[in-house]
Amino acid sequence: MSEYAILVYPSANRVYTDSTPALLRAELAVFGLSALETEVSEIGETELGGVGYLTFTTPAPLSDRDLALLSNLSALYALFELGDGVLKPVTISPLANFDSDLLTIQKYPGKTNELFTKLLVNVTLLSTADPAAMLEKPLHLLDPLCGRGTTLNQAMMYGFDATGLDVDGKDFDSYELFIKTWLKQKRVKHSAESGQVRRNKVRLGRRLDIGFGITKEQYKAGEVRKLSYLNCDTLTTDELLRPNSVDLIVTDAPYGVQHGSHRTQDASLARSPRDLLAAAVPVWTRVLRPGGALGISWNTNVAPREELAAILDKAGLRVREDGPFAEFSHRVDQAIVRDLIVAAKPAS
Repeated sequence: MSEYAILVYPSANRVYTDSTPALLRAELAVFGLSALETEVSEIGETELGGVGYLTFTTPAPLSDRDLALLSNLSALYALFELGDGVLKPVTISPLANFDSDLLTIQKYPGKTNELFTKLLVNVTLLSTADPAAMLEKPLHLLDPLCGRGTTLNQAMMYGFDATGLDVDGKDFDSYELFIKTWLKQKRVKHSAESGQVRRNKVRLGRRLDIGFGITKEQYKAGEVRKLSYLNCDTLTTDELLRPNSVDLIVTDAPYGVQHGSHRTQDASLARSPRDLLAAAVPVWTRVLRPGGALGISWNTNVAPREELAAILDKAGLRVREDGPFAEFSHRVDQAIVRDLIVAAKPAS
């Protein structure tokens, strides 16, 4: 038997810090259930020298592949082997292609905590037909309600291609300014083009297309990752993207508190997550590859889990309700109790 201890990443958000250990336990259990070669058991918490750790055991030492996967746990700060109360550091190798300020530098009301965004991406990835693909090849991530781009930035960190849609022009402008400035200041080799989105001579919105290299050498060699932000109604997703063209869909649904979602026929913002998701999930599913997965976080105070599961099931997706997949609910503030739900598109 081998025993390990995880030092949890400190969050600047006090409420999220309180929730992090329980969320990390569930996330680790999903890794064990879906992707690891070595069985993970006895996930718990302990205190050593006045510092809290998350602990778990395995029947044999973690393989190099398992360590590579677990290095990307959302709130993992450091990993140790634990024996007789002594901590032995284990080298981790997270997929972090850029500096962490790509995720942390943006500050604005309503921003989803970047650690939770990474968790949501991870749990969705682990629900695909190939949960270890993140270590092997660039995937294509779609956030159809991308706001100011936290999920797009996480995709960049992982070296993925990313596409985002959002109808809010101010969010589009803010993200365009941020990402162009960040790429320039970090001297990341890239190209950036802005323009209009039109279909059948009808203007649907605006677009920002960025091509970037993980390294200068890769960019010069033509190994370019792509990021697109479409300032368009999310209900046009299947008009703008090819069928079966994205590997995973990850989004933080409007909480029904202060967020809009898409524009109705009279140009007002529809605010009901329930109505939005009922209309949008079938549209999003059309662009999801067989074997891909869709992950949604939302406020349970405005839509019960059973309703979202029914919407996903009706769209032909298989909802993951087993074990740790049902253990991610946590309080954000007095009006928001956030949960996540993931569902896979059958491979055949």
